[in-house]
Amino acid sequence: MLLELVEYSKHQSLPGAGFAPKTVKWAIQATIDGQFMGIVPLGDTSKKKNPGREFAVCPETSGMNSGGKSHFLVETLETVLLMCKDDNKRPGFETKHEFFVRQLRDASSVCPEMCVFANLIDDETDRAKMVEQLQQAKAKPTDKITMMIEGRNPPFLVDDTIWHDWWADYRKTLGGTSDGEAKPKARRPANKSSTLMRCFVTGEMVEPAATHPKITELTDVGASAMGASLVSFDKDSLCSYGLSQSSNAAMSEESAAAYRAALNHILAERGHRLAGAKVAYWFKDKVPEENDPGKILFSLPDEDSNGKQDERDALAKARELLHAIRSGKSPAFTKNNRYYALTLSGNGGRVVVRDWLTGSFEELLENVLGWFDDLAIVHRRGEGLASPPKFMAVLGSLVRDLKDVPSPLIASMWTAAICRRPIPRTAVARAVERARIDVIDDKPPNHARMGLIRAYHKRKGDTDMNKYLNEDHPSKAYQCGRLMAVLANVQYAALGDVGAGVVQRYYAAASATPALVFGRLVRQSQFHLNKIDNKLAKWFDRQIADIWTKIKDDLPRTLSLDEQSLFAMGFYQQKAHRSEKKADDGENTDVVDES
Repeated sequence: MLLELVEYSKHQSLPGAGFAPKTVKWAIQATIDGQFMGIVPLGDTSKKKNPGREFAVCPETSGMNSGGKSHFLVETLETVLLMCKDDNKRPGFETKHEFFVRQLRDASSVCPEMCVFANLIDDETDRAKMVEQLQQAKAKPTDKITMMIEGRNPPFLVDDTIWHDWWADYRKTLGGTSDGEAKPKARRPANKSSTLMRCFVTGEMVEPAATHPKITELTDVGASAMGASLVSFDKDSLCSYGLSQSSNAAMSEESAAAYRAALNHILAERGHRLAGAKVAYWFKDKVPEENDPGKILFSLPDEDSNGKQDERDALAKARELLHAIRSGKSPAFTKNNRYYALTLSGNGGRVVVRDWLTGSFEELLENVLGWFDDLAIVHRRGEGLASPPKFMAVLGSLVRDLKDVPSPLIASMWTAAICRRPIPRTAVARAVERARIDVIDDKPPNHARMGLIRAYHKRKGDTDMNKYLNEDHPSKAYQCGRLMAVLANVQYAALGDVGAGVVQRYYAAASATPALVFGRLVRQSQFHLNKIDNKLAKWFDRQIADIWTKIKDDLPRTLSLDEQSLFAMGFYQQKAHRSEKKADDGENTDVVDES
């Protein structure tokens, strides 16, 4: 996993050790001769909550800032302009401010313009003008600020590469580590001559980084706001052979910086939050967006009327691509290409790796298409197939609120989708319960939920589990569900909408203990049949008799979880069935909208 992340970092030309992307909200603008021009807001100023502008390659000194040190070129207003609210903290920021100015003067040996800003922010009068403008703009002391020269190319000093070599040398003099922690004390005496170790990632002999940089893109799934460590050994119980901290899995600072940059980039660009976890995937070789199987899983239909048609077109193109691969006519990007997928969450200062998956591009494409094929289900109105649900919709169908989905279940469902593994029983248990609640509350059935129940049985080898009603399904539980639906239709034909009808009152009991309920319900149906048209009554009577024959007068006393899910499926498909529009499984592939 770490090797693939390092390779990704190389292919994407991500910043290495000592560099990192940073988001900056303000810039000090000056002329080349040192005249202050004003404060420039960065980012999209039309947004109410403008986060600022991201600069891809900024100097990074995390973990080296103890003892009054500051960052370089990009810092907070507290440090650069002494714009702090708490006067008690001002002496500390004054020390950092002096260090910031000193760095600019030192760097002016390679970039003379830096001296312009060193003079400006060191002058109390100019500094007061800057603070006044920032206060009028309601800037926060913790906002970051950088510098730009009018008429210069590039205007932002941080975007120039002229200072990079100087910075690489200067950074070595700062000491500390690269992860936001102080340099650790050795736990045990070690052989000082043994400073080189074999890198866990590259296999080269390197001086191991004591600790590693933090992953910052998991704060919304449990990680600390300061970031979380993917590789850390901060307890004696995690260490071996007298080694300290990350020497237990030695990596060079360059390798550590590379995997950190890669993972942060992947999570930011390709990460998808699923309740309490994030999933992210990437490919060994670049894949065009329109051919990305993962995009089909996560993308939602457009709000316009063509949204669902776009979705169907995407699935059709994916099937065409899979056919091309199998027929030897595949595009170049599919040959020997592989996918890599991670499921991650945070636990304070640590990254939790819940899953790591890898395989060929063809496997991923085939499995994603298989996922949608298994989820395919008749629309609740019986007019063709329901629109294929997105991955988030499937998860959301299992809970009242998406944030309630447990992280382990997310990982299992993600694996089921991209590796075509069985649907977890815990997911089916939730689906059955939510389906029961919808029936009792007289709410429309959820297509994603019913599709998931079908997929569960398909992946268990149930060849009789069709997209449409299967009147000959061998399961008595399925036939009991059908019978419940027919009895509900009989009551509606006889009495109309009576509020809490036979379904609302008896579905829960019938789906768990059918033998205790159906005898009474079938007897009651005879009174309802006497109240409706003779021709329709005979038609209903034949349906009941046909289902009863398949049950063989042997109603199950109790139903297991699997049988309860079959009951729910029989009930749903019978309700969706339209006798005037019977369709064989797979022959009618018309899809109707959810509305």
